[in-house]
Amino acid sequence: MASTEVGRQLVHIAVGAVALTLRFLTWWQAAILATVAVAANALVLPRLARSIYRPGDRRSTLTSGIVIYPLSILALILAFPHRLDLVAVAWAILAAGDGSATLVGAHVGTAPLAWNPAKSWGGLLAFVVCGGAAGLGLTMWHHPDVDMTWSLAAPPILAAVIAGFVETAPIRLDDNFSVPVAAAAVLWSLAPVTPGALSLSLPGAVSRLPGALALNLLVAAVAWRARTVTPAGAIAGACIGTAICFGAGWTGWMLLFASFAVAMVATRAGFRRKATLGIAEGHGGRRGVGNAVANTAVGAWAALIALGAARPELPLVAMVAALVAASSDTVSSEVGKAWGRTTWLVTGFRPVPPGTSGAVSLEGTMAGMVAALGLAALAAAIGLVPAGAVLAVVIGATLASLAESALGATLEAPGILDNDALNFVNSALGAGVALAVFTLV
Repeated sequence: MASTEVGRQLVHIAVGAVALTLRFLTWWQAAILATVAVAANALVLPRLARSIYRPGDRRSTLTSGIVIYPLSILALILAFPHRLDLVAVAWAILAAGDGSATLVGAHVGTAPLAWNPAKSWGGLLAFVVCGGAAGLGLTMWHHPDVDMTWSLAAPPILAAVIAGFVETAPIRLDDNFSVPVAAAAVLWSLAPVTPGALSLSLPGAVSRLPGALALNLLVAAVAWRARTVTPAGAIAGACIGTAICFGAGWTGWMLLFASFAVAMVATRAGFRRKATLGIAEGHGGRRGVGNAVANTAVGAWAALIALGAARPELPLVAMVAALVAASSDTVSSEVGKAWGRTTWLVTGFRPVPPGTSGAVSLEGTMAGMVAALGLAALAAAIGLVPAGAVLAVVIGATLASLAESALGATLEAPGILDNDALNFVNSALGAGVALAVFTLV
């Protein structure tokens, strides 16, 4: 069994070499190649090499990682038809990083990770080193006439680091999907960053860093003493708040604080009734590190992108939308649990008890939209985004909340995604939809 798993991972890594061909293919040729791979892995490979399938895979070949692997690459090709270099780097990170992490994690004794004991520090380090090296190699392969600089080398390395942490998330979502999507998202988001824009913005950001760090540590300490966050949540919040202030300035921090305050008020509202029903937020309503990262990491990332973007208004819209989506979703959920007269499962429109994953209510949905409108208007009033972005932010937050409810109804119960993962998806979807609406309308 051990030798079979080693062979499986070696094949997993070796297949990544096919990413080299994307330099010479058009997007439709690459799509055909990936489609053939999906069909071969689903229909032919089970007959020729059934031994490389894990026991669970044999019961459902079509949903096995061996099929999801090429299917994810196909999805990236269709999503980025004009950036096959980006697809190739994400593919290389998946192949070398994920495969190496599994091999090292299984055969080298290192300490388990605190947030996921099934993963190890050795596996995470192997992922980052091997995935980063492979991503960097594919970057050089696709840009042979460009001198290697930090601006070219940083994206694949950062993508490998973030994808490595995504791979360690304690969820059941297949990492043959989550890893390349995370890596591609990082690479795509870093595309607008230019050395010139970053050099102009960096001095101002550095000058406000000491004040930002001091203020966020103070606010984190107050929040912890007020029992609105756990100790780990306070530390994570201080780091994220500092990052947002560093990238987007004091107005960005003001929106973060307002979003946090709105979410906290909504969580506390009707808390006794929610506690009686057994649907109140855990830890007495205090937010932990997972909640802090899930709801604000996308916003913090967008704020840092804005620091070096040639058009900073676009990542700032994404930042605002990510924070607003997270806060308005919390308002929608908490108000619905406290005062919703009837809660409906968004996937089947049948009545369900309050607090059911995927449930929505008219009261909660309306409260979430009002919160989104208020926070988006605040962002425009303090100059973070233009007034024309307010509607885009509200649309993004509302659609993201509904999408999160649908995912919660279908993926949370079987344990594929947990609440923190759903919150992260909600935040990312809110940013993506708002950015699309803002740029297209």
